Amino acid sequence: MNFETIYKTHWQKVFRLCMGYVNETDRAKDLAQETFIKVWQQLPKFRNESSIGTWIFRIASNTCLRQIQKDNKMPKSELPLDIKDEILDTNIEKDIQFLYQCISELQEVERIIISLELEDMNQKEIAEIVGLSEGNVRVKIHRIKEKLTQKFKKNGN
Repeated sequence: MNFETIYKTHWQKVFRLCMGYVNETDRAKDLAQETFIKVWQQLPKFRNESSIGTWIFRIASNTCLRQIQKDNKMPKSELPLDIKDEILDTNIEKDIQFLYQCISELQEVERIIISLELEDMNQKEIAEIVGLSEGNVRVKIHRIKEKLTQKFKKNGN
């Protein structure tokens, strides 16, 4: 397996998964980069017990979860209200930003599941990554989609 090919094939998907966790472009890029550093380091140990994509998504999910745990340990300060609009990345459409915001408000397992679903990963692989049964994942996906739909309706989208 060529690392460059793996990187090119999976970078966008890993980045979007990270966006689902942190809802901030620069932090998502950093987490995606950290994921691929780990992939590079661990690639010789990959045993082909799952697909390379499933393995990479598991690394990305664990990387994001560890970062969230670190962030929760550090005290947060509020940004002044007038600065928040300047921070938003204008390259991402408003609906996409709102979707990522809604996803970032979900519980951790729900964020993982819906982010992987959005990447068109099959439910069997999602179940392997999160450690749930395929049926449970199917139910959770349905419920998550309902939650997101309700948030979009409340927002007027």
